[in-house]
Amino acid sequence: MKIDFSGRVAIVTGAGNGLGRSHALALAERGAKVVVNDLGGARDGTGASSVAADEVVGLIEAVGGEAFAHGANVAEFDEVDDMVAQTMSKWGRVDILVNNAGILRDKSFSKMDLADFKLVMDVHLMGSVNCSKAVWDIMRLQNYGRIVMTTSASGMYGNFGQTNYGAAKMAVLGLMNTLVLEGGKNNIHVNALAPTAGTRMTEDLLPQPVLDVMTAESVSAGALILCDEKAPTRTILCAGAGGYATASMYESDGIFMSHEQQNPDAILARWHEVTDIADHKPLASASKQTEKFVIKAMAASNS
Repeated sequence: MKIDFSGRVAIVTGAGNGLGRSHALALAERGAKVVVNDLGGARDGTGASSVAADEVVGLIEAVGGEAFAHGANVAEFDEVDDMVAQTMSKWGRVDILVNNAGILRDKSFSKMDLADFKLVMDVHLMGSVNCSKAVWDIMRLQNYGRIVMTTSASGMYGNFGQTNYGAAKMAVLGLMNTLVLEGGKNNIHVNALAPTAGTRMTEDLLPQPVLDVMTAESVSAGALILCDEKAPTRTILCAGAGGYATASMYESDGIFMSHEQQNPDAILARWHEVTDIADHKPLASASKQTEKFVIKAMAASNS
């Protein structure tokens, strides 16, 4: 069945350029009404302009779609709240939120100014928090919501010169994991997209032949699955250059040590068992880790 967003209202942040632009156009093409959010700043977050967002709105309206632009800085909750209020006034609901807005301030950790670290965290992490918070009760009341976080391989695996960006991109996965648990009963699905694409974020980092295959549209094709009514929840979808995969976090089964054995030397002696991934598995929540260790302890005491 073809994915269709007719009657749905979507907010896409950072939608004036790159991936956000592609996401917004793809959602609109399949019937969504779209709020094109973009502060209009440069890649490092400086400056502001409505030109790019207005252009995207024009492209959507030119083919009969519905959209409006809003220049909220996602790091400022009052501005985000105003954007959502305008959306509700115009269309009466918010079904989809794509947290895409981001900036880069790359430097090695030793040379990085802490103000640059904080700013990147504010835009990527707090921007996702602010936007999710602003739509959360709306989605709960309508018993429907699809939220997409934008994570990155830089967060999951690390990337030289991106401690700020990587920390923020890993943090949004922590946000996703708990929102999944809190929103499930109200049919709010929360997922993450880990994209790689030839955008202004990467244009000076990669050679042109590579950029040519790393289209934003190839990423958006995957992103739309996370926006759909039948979207999964708590999935990290990796997408780029026509490739699609999922990433997950697993925990080894581990070992149990009696009270007398609980010292670093004894644990180190069994380190190969601690790190053995033969029976590793994903955990549904933090309590499942506690449950696993307590079960091991109880089983040992009863043996």
